[in-house]
Amino acid sequence: MATTARTIRPRWGTHLFLLTMSVMWLAPLLWAAYTALRPYGSTQRLGYFSVGGEYNLDNFARAWTQSGFLTYLTNSVIIVVPTVFFTLALSSMMAYAVTRVRWALSIPLLIAFTAGNLLPPQVLAAPLFAIFKNLRLPYWFSDSGSLLNTYISVIIVNLAFQVGFCTFVLANYMKALSPDLTEAALVDGAGVWRRYWSIVLPLCRPALAALATLEIIFIYNDFFWPLLFITSGDRLPVTTAIKNLQGQFFSDYNLLAAGALITLIPTLIVYLLLQRHFVAGLTLGSSKG
Repeated sequence: MATTARTIRPRWGTHLFLLTMSVMWLAPLLWAAYTALRPYGSTQRLGYFSVGGEYNLDNFARAWTQSGFLTYLTNSVIIVVPTVFFTLALSSMMAYAVTRVRWALSIPLLIAFTAGNLLPPQVLAAPLFAIFKNLRLPYWFSDSGSLLNTYISVIIVNLAFQVGFCTFVLANYMKALSPDLTEAALVDGAGVWRRYWSIVLPLCRPALAALATLEIIFIYNDFFWPLLFITSGDRLPVTTAIKNLQGQFFSDYNLLAAGALITLIPTLIVYLLLQRHFVAGLTLGSSKG
């Protein structure tokens, strides 16, 4: 009976910790939503830490039209979609090569990809900028004559830094797959590509969906690389559109809060659509001994 009582006893400490962390995590988001719903006149008269005044959606309408979110959102799609696609494609191939194919460099390459995740990307900002600036390209390909001020520069950098992380995750998942499946296909005469495309890749669908969700959020929210490599304002992604809402001598923080919430909507939609696959991918291997 004592054992049973200890088992079913509520874990008040755990629940209190989780509740506290949830409130701390949601407080800035809820405060931004509350600020965005109030006109600047109300907060100026009553203060930001107050209740009362008017509440409407005017800040969201102004933020959408004043910042040109539709143009910037299109730029984000141009950057995010090919980056996520090629990241998952290349990392799945690399993970298959280092886990399911026997060759001498499989372990060293996996270690190299894992070690690459420990390098802060920002330390390579100056060398990458110099390389992209001095890499001459025809003007029909780039109006700057180099990789600067192009979507490709941002795609290449994000691809380089994200492939290592995805390779590490997919390699761990592929190791847990039964080797009997690919060995049976090998006996039947299936080649390396056939075993990868028809057997291993479909089994990695939950892990790929989880990684796709994370990568879309990571790359969509990236602010540093686009601001470094893209100089034309009409090519910047949506995360940089908020700066258009900030005046030179005055900042309407209610308007900025509305703009920040608008940028959140696409990633929220992606997460809600892939939520089931994302949670399944996070719990993969939790029941394996």
